[in-house]
Amino acid sequence: MTTTSQLPILLSGSGKLGHADADDQRPHRDHPTMARDFVANVQRTHWHDGALWFVRNKRDAQASSIPEWEYLREQASAIKQEAIAKLADFLEQFEANATRLGAVVHWAADAEQHNEIVHEILRQRGIGKLVKSKSMLTEECHLNGYLERRGIEVVDTDLGERIVQLRQETPSHIVLPAIHLKKEEVGETFHTHLGTDAGASDPQYLTEAARGHLRGKFLAGEAGLTGVNFAIAQTGGIVVCTNEGNADLGAVLPPVHIASMGLEKIIPRLEDLAVFTRLLARSATGQPITTYTSHFHGPRDAASELHIVIVDNGRSTIRESDTFRAALGCIRCGACMNTCPVFRRSGGHSYGATVPGPIGSVLNPASDDARHKSLPYACSLCGSCTDVCPVKIPLHHQLLAWRKEFGKRGLLSVGKTLPMRAASFVFRHPALYRLGGRLARIAMRTLPRVFFVNRLNTWSRDRELPTAPADSFSQWYAKNRGPK
Repeated sequence: MTTTSQLPILLSGSGKLGHADADDQRPHRDHPTMARDFVANVQRTHWHDGALWFVRNKRDAQASSIPEWEYLREQASAIKQEAIAKLADFLEQFEANATRLGAVVHWAADAEQHNEIVHEILRQRGIGKLVKSKSMLTEECHLNGYLERRGIEVVDTDLGERIVQLRQETPSHIVLPAIHLKKEEVGETFHTHLGTDAGASDPQYLTEAARGHLRGKFLAGEAGLTGVNFAIAQTGGIVVCTNEGNADLGAVLPPVHIASMGLEKIIPRLEDLAVFTRLLARSATGQPITTYTSHFHGPRDAASELHIVIVDNGRSTIRESDTFRAALGCIRCGACMNTCPVFRRSGGHSYGATVPGPIGSVLNPASDDARHKSLPYACSLCGSCTDVCPVKIPLHHQLLAWRKEFGKRGLLSVGKTLPMRAASFVFRHPALYRLGGRLARIAMRTLPRVFFVNRLNTWSRDRELPTAPADSFSQWYAKNRGPK
């Protein structure tokens, strides 16, 4: 166990976000390449887009029903800024209070150390079956594969997580992990793994089958693992928000409860919690509040154990950046994904990371800029993500900042830098700009279409060139709006 004396090490930029063990050694592919198959299925693209936009509309309805909505966002942003600014102090306060309540607090500098700590807790107690509720941190650390290779059965008990686990897939969304699947595909998966009727796709029937399957897993579980939505420095308590109650069963039925917590989940005071519980579910799924908001203050009795594993894994590196520090305020509601036109039309798996969408496109380059350099370009800079973020993270500004940063680091391809330099030169010479526009209009009217739309021009795969006008805008304006 890492002690408080090691806290400065965790806050000195150690670790890389999202790297652990051999699970992350996937071949590198950029976002456009990974999105190609998803986009090619036009029907899937449309219903995926529609499903997420439906959730976005529910969010808007909830936000408009709260007169003080913008005030709550301002308060949440201020609380998170305070927590990040005094992070070491609040974490030490949390550890002291949690320990006083009987919990055991562990510190992990990176994903590998997190996995080692969890495995050691299980190994020492001879535990071979772990029931796990949704935790994006454990997905980030690739905990499941790590434990399974060491002989421990891991069962994800969130319905969406269990579906993708049975399919040997990763979640495509941090709140709606199986949103990329249709009910017919879920039915096929359950028929294969749970023995449901072939061709069955009724959601009620499939849910009942999953409940029966998971009930036995809960009863057989020897330890339960949950994530942490909020950790309160003032009390030493942790809060877990779910809609299915699976975290409660996993934490209460077995004698050992392990809570995996990113260090950014800390909030200073108990009174701050109310601000976030009013924002979280409304932003995530358009509900007034999650069905279960569970508070844990130490182990439930003398025969039980509560272990809290606090993980850095690159978060302190982000904290050191004036430009990207605000991203640590994320409460993992997924609102930015539900509104993002690129995410809705390309799917979460196209990002090649545990946390996709706009927030993932900010966080992931901090861990591996070369691997994730395409993500800040998976953005139209429309600013919708910033508008819906409950803690007011300036996401589209940060994505634009990453593009500038990549230029400084020399990570942009010639295909991006050369055209931009050429455009810059042309824009600085008005006569050349006018000549270029005239030649382009003539070429678009006279050259065959294949000259522009072909395999070499990837831009043209899903786009059509407009009909070129006879005059430039300046010429049109002089004729129609100029002095008479």
